Amino acid sequence: MNITSQIKQPILQEMELFEKKFYESMSSKVALLNRITYYIVNRKGKQMRPMFVFLTAKMISGGSVEERTYRGACVIELIHTATLVHDDVVDDSNRRRGFFSINALWKNKIAVLVGDYLLSKGLLLSIDHGDFDLLRIISVAVREMSEGELLQIEKARRLDITEDIYYEIIRQKTATLIAACCALGARSVSEDEAQVETMRKFGELIGMAFQIKDDLFDYTDEAIGKPTGIDIKEQKMTLPLIYALNNCSNKEKSWCINSIKNHNKDKKRVKEVIQFVKDKNGLTYAEQKMAQFQQEALALIQNFPNSTYKDSLTLMVNYVIERKK
Repeated sequence: MNITSQIKQPILQEMELFEKKFYESMSSKVALLNRITYYIVNRKGKQMRPMFVFLTAKMISGGSVEERTYRGACVIELIHTATLVHDDVVDDSNRRRGFFSINALWKNKIAVLVGDYLLSKGLLLSIDHGDFDLLRIISVAVREMSEGELLQIEKARRLDITEDIYYEIIRQKTATLIAACCALGARSVSEDEAQVETMRKFGELIGMAFQIKDDLFDYTDEAIGKPTGIDIKEQKMTLPLIYALNNCSNKEKSWCINSIKNHNKDKKRVKEVIQFVKDKNGLTYAEQKMAQFQQEALALIQNFPNSTYKDSLTLMVNYVIERKK
């Protein structure tokens, strides 16, 4: 059994029912929209976000979920899908998980409108059932994700990212959505604010580790569906690179920044930058930081009673930093 199936084991029934509810939550009277949402549903990823929602809810409640838990999982997945559809338009990307993206098949205008539609469906799902506490968690996540993306764009122009700003960018861009999943799962079954905050923090730490792992993929040749050096070509400042730039001579630093700014399409030069980052222990440092976030996350769920749900969350945390793609 692969690791994703192992993680899903204690929530198999919930995930099956969730898929039906998720598809229903997207339905529309417009045939074109239904055709596109059907396409989206049939090309789903690992569905890590709903898994976080259900595992958190079941760990906290001792094994039960509410109708609100399903709504929370649907809203998160609707919003996440909306952001992916919009991202593909922004990045002018024609593929998503090995399939054609919505904008590649139906053009940008339709893709943007579909993203807007999914976003509004998510918000209405919460409003129609009076889940204002869940809606607040999600709305904060959407705001932070937008701010994180814009902060990254602003900083990428100047290539002056410090380690602290990098953490702030990835906290907003990536970690905030996983934090929202865990907070939602907790809030859907518990009124205990401290518990909800613990799980929010847990999700945030996993999100940080997840993003650093993604950054490390840029420096490895393993088959991950994303070519090596793509972040450098896109002038993205990631943790291994930031560490290398902070731990080298002024001459090396200006060579490296010049390479990224002016020679990022030159394959040979990109390879040299990758080697430079490796030589300066950028990868080792990023791996240590990733492990630190992982340990902090695991420490937060240590005091919950032992259960298959807690085991799965632990597996999930370890999977995030051990995954090969």
